[in-house]
Amino acid sequence: MDPSLDTLRDVPARMIEGWNRGDAAAFAADFAHDAELIDFDGTLHKGRDTVIAFQQPAFDTVLKGSRLVHGQVEFARLIGPGCAVVHHRFGMVMAGEEDPPPTRYFLQLFALVWQNDRWEIATLENARRVSLESAMALDAQATT
Repeated sequence: MDPSLDTLRDVPARMIEGWNRGDAAAFAADFAHDAELIDFDGTLHKGRDTVIAFQQPAFDTVLKGSRLVHGQVEFARLIGPGCAVVHHRFGMVMAGEEDPPPTRYFLQLFALVWQNDRWEIATLENARRVSLESAMALDAQATT
């Protein structure tokens, strides 16, 4: 087993590289066969093949030319033999943008397992970073 924290930190970096190439197979390469991906809106995708089947059409259309930027691993920690967690933050720019607007920053929490001689993503949860003020404004809009 390679317990190196650097090895854990490489997982989000490889996902970003795959996203930035618009390549869903590369984006999902570190997912376990039976992994789960929870989108920022709460949609659950079960299995690496499902993630690829969902992501590639998005890369080819609405996310074409988008890039993930400012990726930063906040922490990577071994939590037991063969188990680890990684917390990652990033922004997303659409084609032609240089910097993401404040509303397009995200947080990710990875649960990883050591199997098949590598770290694989068992579960990845995405969350949109939203300020309390923005959340309250959205709540106010929803009640009008």
